Amino acid sequence: MTEILRAGPDTRITLHFAVRLMDGTELDSTFGGDPAAFVWGDESLLPGFENALRGLKAGDRRSVFLEANKAFGDYNDDNVQHFTRSTFAQYDTLEQGMVLSFADAAGGELPGVISKVEDEWVYVDFNHPLAGRDLTFEVEIIAVERYAPEQPVTLN
Repeated sequence: MTEILRAGPDTRITLHFAVRLMDGTELDSTFGGDPAAFVWGDESLLPGFENALRGLKAGDRRSVFLEANKAFGDYNDDNVQHFTRSTFAQYDTLEQGMVLSFADAAGGELPGVISKVEDEWVYVDFNHPLAGRDLTFEVEIIAVERYAPEQPVTLN
């Protein structure tokens, strides 16, 4: 008898997915194209999306409503910061909606969206663009395979 694997720890899942706003606007989809694949727990999916897949097997379809706090998080007003216009002297023009890259505390890059430009101040929103938005996550599981990370080789 063949074991039916279900999505969860120690599995690799191949799936089609679509992410939509509550008004039906499609933000991303693999339906009609190549499927996506990930290893459970590899942090390539948000925990809310990954948890929606737990227990599903090949052939299963599911549509899941995710509240903002389970998707990209609640909108946080504290993530909007203001800078003096001189901070952006290298730019000829600054416009609302421009995406700029900033260095974060860990030395990585953090995108910020200019939300407002005033005479001497530029306001930058560091929230995820989908923060505060409820979403629908639709999935179709193509395959669930056993996955075990390679064990390190020890020499005696």
